[in-house]
Amino acid sequence: MSFLAIDVGNTRLKWARYASPQPGAALLAHGAVFLETIDHLADTDWKGLPPPASLLGCIVAGEGVRRRVEEQIELVDGWDVEPRWVNSSAKAGGVVNGYDHPNRLGADRWVALVGARQHVLKTGRARPALVVMVGTAVTVDALDASGRFLGGLILPGFGLMLRALEMGTAGLKAPTGEVVDFPTNTSDALMSGGADAIAGAVDRMRRKLIARCGQEPALIMTGGAAVKLAPITEHLFETVDTLIFEGLLQLQSHRLAL
Repeated sequence: MSFLAIDVGNTRLKWARYASPQPGAALLAHGAVFLETIDHLADTDWKGLPPPASLLGCIVAGEGVRRRVEEQIELVDGWDVEPRWVNSSAKAGGVVNGYDHPNRLGADRWVALVGARQHVLKTGRARPALVVMVGTAVTVDALDASGRFLGGLILPGFGLMLRALEMGTAGLKAPTGEVVDFPTNTSDALMSGGADAIAGAVDRMRRKLIARCGQEPALIMTGGAAVKLAPITEHLFETVDTLIFEGLLQLQSHRLAL
């Protein structure tokens, strides 16, 4: 009854094999590859991996990448599993989608919200949550204590900010810098400016969520670039690297229970 969860972002494909399609199931194996190398998964990461009984994925990289991933799934010796991909909906996994057009919410955001809701409930009490995903783009999404998605922000990630400045200005190109309080060179100024912009957006959304719900939210951070942001935020965030996988487990278990 093993379960394979796949998260295909704009830069990397992450996968995790679990003992069963249930929240809290044992993690048996996991890995990550850049999208440029996904055409070799059947001969590398997935070669020799025991066939999963079910597979659920989340993808934001586009139709072409999805087809390439599905081709690799078909090529793995011994696998006979049909991949399913999450589409955002009005309600699933204990979360109500408050987007104006629920199906237009990014699948990764939707799955992360489901994962965050379950992560909060594991503490034993319901409360609001602020979910920050730091990757190619940054999203800052708000859940109330009942599990309703109130809305959220989308802004460029670190790399996109730096590339936009390089393209839009004359001569503003420098090696990657560090995040410091008072930058005294261009590299540090660029990196610190991007970090403070993201941290400021997170802090503003946190204060809005407190005003809306009347209590301090759980602060949850995830994404490949979360390590760059976590040290400079003024508030204590819990970093959950497996948040999207936790959401996929919840959605798959809910489907099986229907």
